[in-house]
Amino acid sequence: MSDILLIVGMILATYPTRWVLFGFAQSLTFPKWFTTALTFVPVTVLPALFIPIVVQPHGNLWLNLNNPYLVSATLAAIIAWKWRNILLTITLGLSIFALLKLWL
Repeated sequence: MSDILLIVGMILATYPTRWVLFGFAQSLTFPKWFTTALTFVPVTVLPALFIPIVVQPHGNLWLNLNNPYLVSATLAAIIAWKWRNILLTITLGLSIFALLKLWL
């Protein structure tokens, strides 16, 4: 029963705010500088999410080659830069991470 109440509470908390935004979004016109600024949001949010996981996987700063998170993320970034293929980057990055976790 408490799970159902939790789900209903989450619906009541999120649905009205999203409905207001989507309901009135067609009638709103944002300035050019604002829409340009919004294009940079994914580029800034993504590193903010994954950098703490990469450099502090257990809550402490871990900046050496024994950190499989750091090594695999660095190699995945190089792969992404070199080949610009998201599927290849994910596949090789996860494979490198799995091998490093087994090896280290």
